[in-house]
This record gives sequence, structure tokens and C-alpha cells, in this order.
Amino acid sequence: MKRICTICARGGSKGIKGKNIRLLMGKPLISHTIEQAQGSGLFDAIAVSSDSDLILEVARDYGIKYLIKRPDELATDQAGKMPAIRHCVAEVERLTGKTFDIMVDLDATSPLRSIEDIRNTVAMMEDSGAGNLITAMPARRSPYFNLVELNANGKVVLSKPPKTQVLRRQDAPKCYDMNASIYIWDRQSFIEKSSVFNSDTQLYVMPEERSIDIDSEVDFQFVEFIMSRSKHNYEA
Repeated sequence: MKRICTICARGGSKGIKGKNIRLLMGKPLISHTIEQAQGSGLFDAIAVSSDSDLILEVARDYGIKYLIKRPDELATDQAGKMPAIRHCVAEVERLTGKTFDIMVDLDATSPLRSIEDIRNTVAMMEDSGAGNLITAMPARRSPYFNLVELNANGKVVLSKPPKTQVLRRQDAPKCYDMNASIYIWDRQSFIEKSSVFNSDTQLYVMPEERSIDIDSEVDFQFVEFIMSRSKHNYEA
């Protein structure tokens, strides 16, 4: 069974300029994910996809062989991530002549995942026989209890009113926040499905302290703080 890992990183960032190569604990942000992928020992190929030559140069410095230049139309603010992953995999298959059975995408902005998270998700996915897997953390807010929205009349309502009143958050159905850390597909699902939510999608739950997706300056500083307090846990 052949596995490929993709790491997709655009050059542009609305929240933090140059986010993917900004130094985090003395190394470019993307390098943490690259080293986790390498340290897992799972992949026949690891590829970085980017519209930025600078990001690709950094990836080369960290030992990445497959540097995939992303077309401009796949690197806009409106472009979805799935087409970029598909393009990356297709290019590596063209370059190597290999056909991959398992596709794993690691988000460059989620550096707190562990190597064991990668190994465990791949094992869970392959053992389950499912078409794909996503990662998440326990939600801090519940749509059944304390997550609200405004309805068509401008009234505050619960996002998902329960059939019977929930008096404590602990009694509400369990909910999870997708943490954008790890996505996995088998080949058939990767080619045929257009959504990450399918009838057999598997869920791997990670703790909050390994689930921060850097999208703002506050996120970056918080991740840096966590890493500085537990530095040995984040060295591949």
C-alpha cells in the first residue's frame, strides 16, 4: 500500500503576512509539519504544494523532493483546498509513475499535532476500511446548549434546539470542532467524492492543546507559548 502526504501552503495570508514561513520556535512554520511527516516514517512521497517560490525553497531546505508549483487559479482566496490537493497528487503521480492508495493531507498551520497523531489516524483509517477520515477536538460550545444564532426575524435562538431542554452542557449530545489538522482519503473516495462528509467518514478526536489552527496573530502567539512550555513534545 503506497501513501502520499501533501502539505499545501499558499504564499498569501489575510490574517498573518507570510504566515507559512514565519519563524516559530526558531524555524519556519511549515517546517514543523514537514518534520512530523518525515518522522512518521509512513510515506512513500511527501509533497509541498504552493504558489510561492519562497515557500517551495524552504521546503527544499527541509528535505522535500516533490515541490509542486500550484497554478494561480488554485491559489486565490476563493479557491478550495481540495482542488489543490488533487493537483498536487496528480503531479507527483506523473513525476514518479506511482499510483497512491492513501492520501494524507497535513495542514501547515496546525503544528501542534504529534507524530503519533499521524500514525494513529493512518492506522485507524486503514483498519476501518472507510473512505476518508477527519480530525477534530471536543467543541467548547454546543449548538444544543450555548451556541446561538439570529433567526429570520432577528431573534436569538439556539443553533440546534434539542427535542427536550438541556440544562447542563455536559448533558448535551457530544459535538466536535474540526481542527483542520489531518485529512485522509483512500484512492476511490479521493477520486470520486467531492466532500469530506460522507456516509463512512471516520472521526479522530485530538485534545484541544494539539488542535489549534493558526489563523490570526493571537493563534500564533498562543501556539508559540504552548510550544515554549512543552518544547520537547514538539521536536520531531
